[in-house]
Amino acid sequence: MEALAAKFKIYKDYSIDLIKLSAPILAGNMANMLINVGDVIVAGRHSTVTLGAISVASAIFMTFMIAAIGLMASISPVVSNLRGERKTTKTLFRATVKYSLIIGLIFCFLIRYIIKHVDVIGLTPDLYPLVVEYLDISSWGMFGGLMFMALKEFLQAYEIVVFPNLITVFQIFLNLFLNVAFVFGMWGFPELGVKGLAIASLIVRTAGGIVIFLYCLPFLKGRSRRVKTYIKELLKTGWPISFALFFEFLGFNTTAVLVGKFSSTLAAAHNVIITVTSLTYMFPMSVSNAIGIKVGFANGEKNILNVKRYSLAGVYLSVIFMGLNAIVYFLWPELLLSLFTQDKNVIAASLPVIHIVLCYLFFDGIQCACVGSLKGLKDTKPIMITMAIAYVIVGIPLGSLLAFKYNIVLMGFWTGLAVALFCACIISSTILIRKIRKLQKINS
Repeated sequence: MEALAAKFKIYKDYSIDLIKLSAPILAGNMANMLINVGDVIVAGRHSTVTLGAISVASAIFMTFMIAAIGLMASISPVVSNLRGERKTTKTLFRATVKYSLIIGLIFCFLIRYIIKHVDVIGLTPDLYPLVVEYLDISSWGMFGGLMFMALKEFLQAYEIVVFPNLITVFQIFLNLFLNVAFVFGMWGFPELGVKGLAIASLIVRTAGGIVIFLYCLPFLKGRSRRVKTYIKELLKTGWPISFALFFEFLGFNTTAVLVGKFSSTLAAAHNVIITVTSLTYMFPMSVSNAIGIKVGFANGEKNILNVKRYSLAGVYLSVIFMGLNAIVYFLWPELLLSLFTQDKNVIAASLPVIHIVLCYLFFDGIQCACVGSLKGLKDTKPIMITMAIAYVIVGIPLGSLLAFKYNIVLMGFWTGLAVALFCACIISSTILIRKIRKLQKINS
């Protein structure tokens, strides 16, 4: 009994460490979601065409932004590992800035290249020029946006998480103010519609990058001799994360498009469920970021015991949180859905799927914690392979089979997603367990 109590205390302490580190990250992640929500609300109040244009343009822009963010996500685990090895890392600040700007330049030109071929999509005449206009302006926001993400990751490696996430919270209000001012022509500004949304996005991303750069100026001392090695390590760790995010993004967007082929009610129901689950997902995602930092430092120290304990503590936290959410989903599903829609038909279509969503969230929480640990260990290729198998080979084909052949539409697609996350959970947890056992053998 005493041994059990001692074990509980140990994991309690590790869990508290993760919660303290992940709380500001959670605030920042929620703020990012609210920025996007603000865009949709303002666009919807302006006109249906504006809302349609921003939906298409944002989908195109975010496809590239997600891939670029994956390349930035390698910064905190790589720097955390170096700190654990007691190597000088502050001198890598310049290299981190250059890395973000180079990646920003590449993705900026990729978007500008895509602009020339947007007509291939076959957009309606009223949407096409607005989508092109939005992408033309917002593409330049890649520099500030990726600068912010890179330096946020750099600071996270030092467990400095409050200030960068406060910037994100501030960006909500700045974005909303600029959206209203530019889109509707308020307070002396001309009415710009979609162009106003793009300009607001550009200003917010650029301002975020500048502010966090100024905050990081104390790191601007000395030059590192390990720049090439550092950049190679960032790319080696980052490109699989980038592809993993792409496969996940592909899975959800493909499902959304396919659901839309059946009816607008089902498409709306799918959108509501996605919104609810995305909000729930913010907690395990934030814990995953914290796990990556803590495990990265412990791995650099060759402290395999801490690697194991932080990994398990993260899994326990995610399971507990998802369990508490399951109670809310199970007891008050209608109330939960009514927060996002008052359409009784949409709520009725969503309710039967809730039980499948509970399974989906449970598996997602575990795999998310495991992914955080694997990032900290800089073993990211398995994450990419896992997501490719889960979504491309399992999730989308299974959902499509149930929907198109057996006419089990919304429930069928969400069954596919739940099974995909079950596979991802099993694969990622198995890989992590084997990885930790291997490290224990090497260091024993």
